[in-house]
Amino acid sequence: MGIPETSLNEVGNGCLAYLQGDGGWGWSNAGLIMGDGASLLVDTLFDLRITQHMLDTMADHTRSAPIGTVVNTHANGDHCYGNQLVGGAQVVASTATAHEMGDVPPALLAALNADEGATGELFRSFFGEFDFEGIEPRLPDRTFDGRLDVEVGGRSVELIEVGPAHTAGDTIVVVPDAGVVYTGDIVFAGGTPIVWAGPVSNWVAACDLMLGMAVDTVVPGHGPITDKAGVTAVRDYLVFIEQEATARHAAGLDAFDAARDIGAAIGASEDFGSLGEFGRIAVNVEAVYRQLDPSHQTPDVVEQFRRMAELEHN
Repeated sequence: MGIPETSLNEVGNGCLAYLQGDGGWGWSNAGLIMGDGASLLVDTLFDLRITQHMLDTMADHTRSAPIGTVVNTHANGDHCYGNQLVGGAQVVASTATAHEMGDVPPALLAALNADEGATGELFRSFFGEFDFEGIEPRLPDRTFDGRLDVEVGGRSVELIEVGPAHTAGDTIVVVPDAGVVYTGDIVFAGGTPIVWAGPVSNWVAACDLMLGMAVDTVVPGHGPITDKAGVTAVRDYLVFIEQEATARHAAGLDAFDAARDIGAAIGASEDFGSLGEFGRIAVNVEAVYRQLDPSHQTPDVVEQFRRMAELEHN
């Protein structure tokens, strides 16, 4: 299990972005916001090995500005499984994120990756490069709802809850004096957004909120550093998916048939055809169908991953 190419990038006054690989499944970004003698870490990573590599990479900065706070933008493991390695720091997340963190424990992903049958083969195709053994989940020490302003070595950092959207609880981290926003998975740059929770309308509203902010630099949850154009691209995709899925729901199409149909349209699209992980359309259509019909039954997570794999390999 190698570590992909990583980089630590200055994105604003005392603001750093840590990027991993191509930003695909599990290869998430993180951030470091430094103040006078203290710093705040935005997200940890998917396993202990790659989180430790990140912390080692940041060491020249954190010696003089130790990490006193960790903000988990949401509950997906690639943004919080490394929490245990940041000893002594206060972990902060939205209340909804804290509640959701127990839904997919590291031991479950370890078991799925180790499965000797078709399920294991499926999950290794997505997450086989990660080691989920030995991870001890560390839940937030402090939770909030709506908004929380925190002080980091004399500078103000704004935590704004924008979920449920990507997950049940999503937070963006804004550094007003640097014009930087760390978006968690509210922005995928160059990759397909995935709507695990929804509603899609909340996610679109989160994009509109950021587009109205005085920010120049956008650090996405996955993919390269971007700006407001990256936010607009996510918004455009979500609006497209909501419109297309709604039309097919009205026509009586099954959700997976609708996903296949929309996926074909995406493949031919100049706007969305180049996005990575396009199979996520299967999950996104499910989110729209649930929004339109609260009684709609979404299949379990194993079946959802099977459908994504089918769409991408056919």
